[in-house]
Amino acid sequence: MAETAGAYAFDLDRFFPEDVFWRITDVRVDKPEIVALEQRSRKRRSHLAPDGKLVILAADHPARMSTATPSDPLGMTNRHAYLGRVLRALVGGLIDGLMATPDVLDDVFIVNHLVKQGGGPGFLDGKVLLGSMNRSGLAGTTFEMDDDMTAYTADGIAEANLDGAKVLWRLDPNEPGSGKTLMYIAEAVSELSAMGLPSFLEPLPVKRTENGYQPVKDPIELLKQIGVLSGLGGNTARTWLKIPVCEGYERVVRATTMPLLMLGGASHDNPEPTIREFARGMGGGPNVRGAMVGRNVLYPGQDDPLAVGTVISEIIHNGIGPDEALGRLPRYQDQGIDLLTQYALS
Repeated sequence: MAETAGAYAFDLDRFFPEDVFWRITDVRVDKPEIVALEQRSRKRRSHLAPDGKLVILAADHPARMSTATPSDPLGMTNRHAYLGRVLRALVGGLIDGLMATPDVLDDVFIVNHLVKQGGGPGFLDGKVLLGSMNRSGLAGTTFEMDDDMTAYTADGIAEANLDGAKVLWRLDPNEPGSGKTLMYIAEAVSELSAMGLPSFLEPLPVKRTENGYQPVKDPIELLKQIGVLSGLGGNTARTWLKIPVCEGYERVVRATTMPLLMLGGASHDNPEPTIREFARGMGGGPNVRGAMVGRNVLYPGQDDPLAVGTVISEIIHNGIGPDEALGRLPRYQDQGIDLLTQYALS
């Protein structure tokens, strides 16, 4: 395994000190209208994917009671650390955008306001912001497969001036909730399509275990589930799919003409496996157009989330190989580490 971080250790507090973190609460109490103002004033891209590819950071796990990091089963409940890592990967790096629940996106809008208030440049113009919609399938509950739209609605996506939406579908053939979720998603896709907004659909094969549902990279199940989600809604012109890289990936990607984003899954506590997997996955077929990845960028061991997100973006947008990407990690570690504090604390 290649040496990636070495003696380096990312210092979250240097990038996102608690003084900045707690200012978010001040804005929520004193000026909650700031969120709507930031949403309305944000300049969106005229084309979703100018070069045909996307790298989107995913930050919607805690809303579904998925909280574990490699070192702590409740690691993602530390909002200071979680939000700081989201901001670190998003601000100043090459990642195209962020997919998140309303609470996370609203925090990001407030930090964008704090930076601009301090005389700095906003960092959200031109970013692709996607709202996560269905989060009621709480991990470990008896109703986990019944995953309704408890976060954004289609109307909420449009009102927040977001660029699109993401939904998750997991199939347990013995759970009626999986069927209900399919109907929720079909309705959402139709509503989003009528508004001219893209849908990012995630078919995720799972297996029930003693520790709850666990994702499985089963190519046969993926082939079947891609067919199901590809047919949802009355108009699929703006539908993207998010699927894991798996054995026989070249066959799996041929199940659809829709653009595909790779997903990262649980953190490996080391960026190398994800970097190598994404580099391999980009060769799966012409419709593999990028990645929507969360924990393996946010919690890459001791490495810097910005550095990991940037080299993944270079793999996808510029076609560099995995060894070159791993070699470039030190170049980006601590790059622009003072970008937030020089403005948001002024």
